Amino acid sequence: MHLELPKARLDSLKDFAKHYLMIVLSILTALGLEAWIEHVHHAEAAQVAVARMNHELHDNLAGIDDAFARNQTTLGKLRELERRVRADIASGQPDAQINADIHAHRDLFVVGINFPTQSTDAWDVAVANQSAGWIDASSLERYSSAYSADRALTSWVQHDAMLMFNGPQMVDVLSDLQLGNPVAPRPFLYDVIQLISSVGAAQVEIGAVRDELRKDLGVRAAATAG
Repeated sequence: MHLELPKARLDSLKDFAKHYLMIVLSILTALGLEAWIEHVHHAEAAQVAVARMNHELHDNLAGIDDAFARNQTTLGKLRELERRVRADIASGQPDAQINADIHAHRDLFVVGINFPTQSTDAWDVAVANQSAGWIDASSLERYSSAYSADRALTSWVQHDAMLMFNGPQMVDVLSDLQLGNPVAPRPFLYDVIQLISSVGAAQVEIGAVRDELRKDLGVRAAATAG
């Protein structure tokens, strides 16, 4: 800020007061203009951050919806297979007949769980460049809640998702089915139940984050949502 001191001679207190007032007004005007420019800059930065986070969170939600739907399809197949094998065992069918039924419906034995990829880049940038601090409090709370849910899901996938899942065992069973090898009915039923439990646990976690993001983004659930 640069100020020019008055060059005219001040002959009276009135002249001094007038020039003093002009200096004060100039300073206040300069400070106000600087504050306004800074406010506009921060408001624009916040607007950009909000747009990026909205886009990112909607992408995350789309990935969650897709993973949830795929897992529901998997669960439907596994439950149908469980129902068939359980009924065969309960009715006293011989192992050979149960094996024949299992192999006839081996496509229902789906090994795998779909997990969404959750991105947090937009939030990380908003925090790093401090533009998050210029977002209104209620919106900031919603974004913080949404990203906390995303991070919790990512952490669960990395550390706890596969605790009930015996991957090598499932691959062995799948290989036997693909090769036409016989499988022991009861252990096979236990493997199917283990798969159902693992996918079901994933659905609970994914569904919770899906509901949180829908709430934070103001997205209504579809009537056919699982």
